[in-house]
Amino acid sequence: MNMLANQRSLRKLLKHPLAVAGFFVLVFFYFIMAFAEFIAPYGFDNSKRDNSFVPPSRIHFVHDGHFSARPLIYPYSYTFNSYAERTYVEDKSKPYYLSFFAKGDKVKLWGIVPISHHLFGVANNPDNCRIYIMGADGVGRDLFTRIVYGSRVSLTIGFFGVAITFLLGFLYGGISGYYGGKLDSALMRFAECFMLIPSFFLMLALRSAFPMKLSSTQVYLLIVVIISFIEWAGLARIIRGMSLSIAKQDFVKAAKALGASDFRIIVRHILPQTLSYAIVAVTLTIPHYILGESALSLIGLGIQDPQASWGNLLSAAMNVSDIQYHPWVLIPGIFIFLSVMAFNFIGDGLRDALDPNR
Repeated sequence: MNMLANQRSLRKLLKHPLAVAGFFVLVFFYFIMAFAEFIAPYGFDNSKRDNSFVPPSRIHFVHDGHFSARPLIYPYSYTFNSYAERTYVEDKSKPYYLSFFAKGDKVKLWGIVPISHHLFGVANNPDNCRIYIMGADGVGRDLFTRIVYGSRVSLTIGFFGVAITFLLGFLYGGISGYYGGKLDSALMRFAECFMLIPSFFLMLALRSAFPMKLSSTQVYLLIVVIISFIEWAGLARIIRGMSLSIAKQDFVKAAKALGASDFRIIVRHILPQTLSYAIVAVTLTIPHYILGESALSLIGLGIQDPQASWGNLLSAAMNVSDIQYHPWVLIPGIFIFLSVMAFNFIGDGLRDALDPNR
């Protein structure tokens, strides 16, 4: 019966086109994240200040009126306009050809395997001509490279966060629902104290309570703990409601009659019955962590430069003039939007697939 139910749920999920699309988007993003050092053409902090806010490179197949089988780009030169802004133009006197598996910065894949070739780049790696797929930031760093490396923060923070949130919320809600009575009332009133405080302002207050001069790793772990500290109460309340009804079932009474301990009943018999909801909740909760990290990094309280995250990359878009003259600074926001929507679509699809009434 369970196998048939699982097959029906899978068929229903596959009929949800947005969930399937979201799944493939996330697979693509996580593949890029896993092989960031190889896919990115440069190191995450490799800068060339002469290329400040260089526009995205234009890829050509024609040079001097002749077709080229190999894609090519031209280096940019610049002049200053009346507003002291750089105006870039292509110098078409000499083409630079692109190639796959081009030699570039020496980096370590996963921090272990040294590599010096990248998925694509300028042939022979001339430093006087760089490829900027998505343009450059204010200090001449490749924005595409920064986005690829930044995915390691923005796409993993949710999984670590939900691990803490669900461990705390499940146990707290399970204990509250199983015992009921005055203990249940006291535990729920305590959880509601967290739910009453606006989560964003609580997040700001908690982050501001810690020193600003922390390493990016420390800030990353701190953000995980802070957002987990905020999210657990809502989950605990829902699990508590489910546990109240499950605790009255016959199989729970049978486990008590056989002498099972309260902890064993909660962990082995009650909480597993809530896994269908948990699977859906995980996919719907992860976007909160992505947005929370992005918000903190956007205002300078999260991941700090030169380390990259999608949030601190988007901080350049806080200046209206930068958006006007360098609209590619908004590209990290597109990745945030796509990842959040993909998780939400998958969550909606799982909710429909696991609901026996649909």
